[in-house]
This record gives sequence, structure tokens and C-alpha cells, in this order.
Amino acid sequence: MSSTARIHGVNKPIPAPVDHYENFPVASWLCPPRLRPPIAAIYHFARTADDLADEGEASADQRLDDLAAYRTDLLATAQGLPTSGRWSQVFGPLTPQLQAFQLPLPLLDDLLDAFAQDVRKTRDAEGYADRAELLDYCRRSANPIGRLLLHLYGVQDDVALRQSDAICSALQLINFWQDISRDVPRGRHYLNDADCAAHGVTRADIEALQPTPALLGLVAGQVRWARDLMHAGAPLVHRVPGRAGWELRLVVQGGLRILDKIETLGHNTLQHRPTVAAADAPRLLWCALWM
Repeated sequence: MSSTARIHGVNKPIPAPVDHYENFPVASWLCPPRLRPPIAAIYHFARTADDLADEGEASADQRLDDLAAYRTDLLATAQGLPTSGRWSQVFGPLTPQLQAFQLPLPLLDDLLDAFAQDVRKTRDAEGYADRAELLDYCRRSANPIGRLLLHLYGVQDDVALRQSDAICSALQLINFWQDISRDVPRGRHYLNDADCAAHGVTRADIEALQPTPALLGLVAGQVRWARDLMHAGAPLVHRVPGRAGWELRLVVQGGLRILDKIETLGHNTLQHRPTVAAADAPRLLWCALWM
């Protein structure tokens, strides 16, 4: 229910949450107190790994080496073995939560795999071939967080998992279409090759960041795709218990609000980055109430 990959995603839907990983509020006042420590531990694990992949001046190879060392510490932690000590502020709090809540290790490992993939694709100037390949990235970069939270809330049926995946993948895609103006100059290309070809858009067109009709049409198609995914997952808000269900409503509405703003811009996120701000709170609360 709560993800994707990089931390600079959609802004907070309302000021209440304490912190955010990607598009998801983490350990907010809506979270049951019993679950705040494991959620915070998951957040700091993902946030630190994301910083290793994305922040500072390290080379791509150094980032990959650091992520590999980070994975080694994760595996050591899961086995009750000593870690390297480099990230004690992460693995110290995570260790008891892994044990107490039996957190699924493969989901945490999937996050690291996605971060490493981002580094490799940026280094090699690669994009994504088609929507299926991009969704496979979302499966590892975004969906694990939702599944981890469902695990904590004791919601584990197949329908709920599919709906969580749809919401998380939608939020990851929304982050991509919101951040085109930031990602392209950094060598990150999420507009997939097949859709680009269908619209007659080349890599050079994208890197120019000029709002041509073809490129705006391409972004519009991506926005519709993300909206359809979000609507497919939205019924999950009625399955998540208590206050967390209301928080999920706000997450869903925050993502949809970003899509509305992209459409208001005429899909020109090549030059503008829409965000959700405090002024949007009344609208989000109203929409959440009527879900």
C-alpha cells in the first residue's frame, strides 16, 4: 500500500505524516502505535538504500558495490549474524522488527534489486522496452512496500495483494510522469521504447524536453495508464483496517490529484513538476470521505 523506489516522489497529501518513502506516508499519526517501529524500520532501510543508489557523487560502480554490501548486511541480519557496522542505524532497529513481525526477506531484497537496476540503467543509458518491463521494475521497486504493510496489517489474500500492487505501481508511474523534467537530465528514461515508437517519439525528442504534440500525447497515454491502475487498486481502501484505511484513501487521492494537475498542465511535465500542497488538503479529504 505504501512504495516505489525513489524518495522524491509525490508530495505529502496532507501535513500530518511524519515522513515519506516515495509516495507513501510512513509512521504518521494515523498508523497504529504498535506498527510504528516496524514501519519506521522498513522506511529507513529503503531510504538509506535509495540514497546509496541516488545521492552524492559516487560512481555507478561504487554505488553498485555499496548496494551489494548493504544486501550482505541484510542477509546477515536475517540470519542473526553480525553486520559490517556501516549502517548500524538501519540494521539495529530493523533486526528486532524482522524477528518480531516475521517480515518477508524477499520483499526487502527486491527493493535492493530495483535500486541496483536503476544504477545500471542510468550508467548504461538504457530505457525500458515496453510497459511489461517497466511494470516488472515497479514489481520490485514499489510493490514490496505495499505487501510489507499488508503483512503487518494481517491482510494477505490474493485480491488484496493484487490491489496493493496496482496502487503501488500506479504511484511509481505517477512519480515518473511527474518527474520527467528531473529524471531526463539525470539519464533516467521511463518513457518506454514501445510507446515512444507508437507516438513517433525518439530519445533525442525526450532529451530536448520540448513539449511537442507527439511527446505530450505520449505523456497523456502514460497518465491514463497510471489512472487506470490506481482505480483498479482503489477498492483496497475498504479492506485495510482502522485509521490506516483512511491514510490509504489519502494516498490514493494524492496520486490521483497529481494526475489531475498533470492534465491541467496539458501533460507538459517536460518543463513543469506538479505537486500536491497543503492547499489541496480540503479537496483530498473530501474525495477520501466519498470513496
